[in-house]
Amino acid sequence: MGERGDTSGRARRALVGGAVAVVLATAAACTTPGGGSGGGGRGPLPRGEVSVLTYNVAGLPQEISTENPEEHIPLISPLLNEYDIVLTQEDFDWWQGVAGTLDFVHYHERLRAEATHEYRSEPHPGPEAVGLDPDSRPLQIGDGLGVLSRLPFTGNTRVPWTGCFGGFDTSDGGAADCLAMKGFAMVTLTLADGVEVDLYTLHAEAGGTDEDQRLQAQDFDELATFIEDHSAGRAVIIGGDTNLHTDDSHPDAERGADTEIWESFLERTDLADACTAATRCAEPGSIDKIAYRSGSGVKLAATSHDMPRERFTAPDGDDLSDHPPVVVELTWKARR
Repeated sequence: MGERGDTSGRARRALVGGAVAVVLATAAACTTPGGGSGGGGRGPLPRGEVSVLTYNVAGLPQEISTENPEEHIPLISPLLNEYDIVLTQEDFDWWQGVAGTLDFVHYHERLRAEATHEYRSEPHPGPEAVGLDPDSRPLQIGDGLGVLSRLPFTGNTRVPWTGCFGGFDTSDGGAADCLAMKGFAMVTLTLADGVEVDLYTLHAEAGGTDEDQRLQAQDFDELATFIEDHSAGRAVIIGGDTNLHTDDSHPDAERGADTEIWESFLERTDLADACTAATRCAEPGSIDKIAYRSGSGVKLAATSHDMPRERFTAPDGDDLSDHPPVVVELTWKARR
């Protein structure tokens, strides 16, 4: 009787232990933002949610800026910790010439000083490394693109636009775009083991001339081609300063084909504008945009679109940048 009873007790304890292990494994696979183990086998597929901020931090040198970056950029830094992924524009980490003699060279380190994200994009490698002839334009600064993330990512692909308009003398109507290596950057983000998304940040041609409009169309054609060639079939999140006014009520929208350029780009790449896809959009038509698509291995969906201007305000009430912060909450689910 005693030996039979001991065997039965061990069997019951084994069954209970096995059930607890299953429960714990299931809970681990549903964590956020990173989720759990990959989607292999017959177990539950990982899922989660992730917040994405895109923000043009107005990091041009104080001497030429219409904003106040020397005071505002350090104030922005701790605010970034609210978000899992941060995509920045005008966050310059490469410079030469006059720009290199200014306090401007410290803006990048100040922007990241109080950020607690473990994973950070590497500095721009310079014009030659991205296939740009440094003598082809009056270069002073890099592309101003950065990524901060609580989730791991790999890569540091940076691609400048092939064209630009405008130098130091803005009497031609240009917006001095040729002083920078504006373009886009891409890294590969890991949501969970085996669950990846290609993450892009961009800054398109500015200015309001016909030549700027032509170059904007060219920019998004180049970006669409790159996505077709390098992210075919893969999930994509893209955010940045498009310089496209897609709100018909905006005065600059009357200049031409901004909406057509953006909609054509979305259709060609099968991306969804998060402002349109989410159940609530803070401000349709803003030039600062986030778009996304699902891909092999993962399904993405936008649940909210927000512009928390009140958070990104200085004590004196001034906005910390001349661009609003754009925040999108995304849910994700691995799929076989």
